Amino acid sequence: MRKTLMLLSAAYALTMTAQTAGGGISEQMLQQMERQYAAQPANKALRNAIASNAIDNLTKNQENAGELDTYFSIDTKKQSIHDQKSSGRCWMFSGLNVLRANFAKRTDSLTVEYSQAYLFFYDQLEKANLFLQGVIDTAKEPIDAQRVQFFFKSPIGDGGTFCGVSDLAEKYGLVPMAVQPETFSAENTSRMAAVIKSKLREYGLQLRQMVADGKNPADIQKAKEKALSQIYGMLALTLGEPVKEFTYAFKDKDGKQLTTAKRYTPKSFYEETVGGPINGTFIMVMNDPRRPYYKTFEVEYNRHTYDGHNWKYLNLPMDDIEQLAIASLKDGRKLYSSYDVGKQLDRKRGYADTENFDYASLFNTTFGMTKAERISTFDSGSTHAMTLTAVDLDANGKATKWKVENSWGVSWGQQGCLIMTDRWFREYMFRLVVDKKYVSDKLLKDFEQKPIMVMPEDPLFQEDR
Repeated sequence: MRKTLMLLSAAYALTMTAQTAGGGISEQMLQQMERQYAAQPANKALRNAIASNAIDNLTKNQENAGELDTYFSIDTKKQSIHDQKSSGRCWMFSGLNVLRANFAKRTDSLTVEYSQAYLFFYDQLEKANLFLQGVIDTAKEPIDAQRVQFFFKSPIGDGGTFCGVSDLAEKYGLVPMAVQPETFSAENTSRMAAVIKSKLREYGLQLRQMVADGKNPADIQKAKEKALSQIYGMLALTLGEPVKEFTYAFKDKDGKQLTTAKRYTPKSFYEETVGGPINGTFIMVMNDPRRPYYKTFEVEYNRHTYDGHNWKYLNLPMDDIEQLAIASLKDGRKLYSSYDVGKQLDRKRGYADTENFDYASLFNTTFGMTKAERISTFDSGSTHAMTLTAVDLDANGKATKWKVENSWGVSWGQQGCLIMTDRWFREYMFRLVVDKKYVSDKLLKDFEQKPIMVMPEDPLFQEDR
């Protein structure tokens, strides 16, 4: 018995040595941590407080909690606030906000609200095709190859960027919200997405096997089309089949009918309200301090349609990005923009500032990473798109604060809007879409450089949700 215990003790000692050798937590290390924690008397009170309260409530900076200044020296016309609900379609809401604002500015009195559900149907169908064709294109690579894994990890998703709005709207047109309203699955995408992803992965494996078996390309294409027909049916059941033709009359901001009702198709409605192609009229810029400025980058395979446009960005310092935004806003034009919106956000007030919460004092530490370091370590990146609508300038023409229309409903924040200090804007703003008319010839030339291709796994190039 004693011999057995000795053997067990020796085995345990060897196991502990193996677990701690070369970087594990040793008993001595753990004891040192315990002593350091116990040596700080305030920790007991802090622990009791944190056990019963939300961290943000305890770290809220009272010196920064005064009455908000809601005046903006440069503002655009207000429009109705929408709600993306439990979906990741902020990119679509923001993009369509820009298009309807352009229409209202061009017509002066007419307004329109586009159907997100209509365009979302085709977004999901196109992403399904992008996945299936991507699987075919990479079928000869091993299943664990990086690009194959990219497709199978997320066959479709509800996130995106403005490129998706431009490609989809040009291809399929637009319809009014009243013609194709939201459905439960449009507003709550998770279950629909999970079911469709599972089916797409099954189809993906079948297509890979057909390629491995040397099947005729025409037969493989026919199998892909059959799979897409099934996905079409699943989308039609959850989102509603897209409207093909409808009657519509334009109204003013107060709901008064101003035009005679006309018959439209989605494409003719797009032509009347947008007026022409979107692609080619704008540039996308980003602020990525990890990479050289005034260079253009393209994200491989990150697009909404197989035959559409990859995300392409001109990397600029924040000073240049701010000047582009100010020029557009001065002319009454709203802009698509994206942010790491969860950082230092006072949700109740709809206010974002780097000094809103003092986490450092509560935890007796510092948070010293730069913007570049936060991006590199996945600590920060673009997570949410909103429509940039206003800026406040000081006597020297420098921005002091900004305002965006959000897509979280009118009851959120500042009547559906978010106010951001300029210091927060510079730290957590990442992408901007600006009309070429506000861009200098030099920057337009920079944008037309041959882009440097980057991988979609990059921390900064995640979809806006």
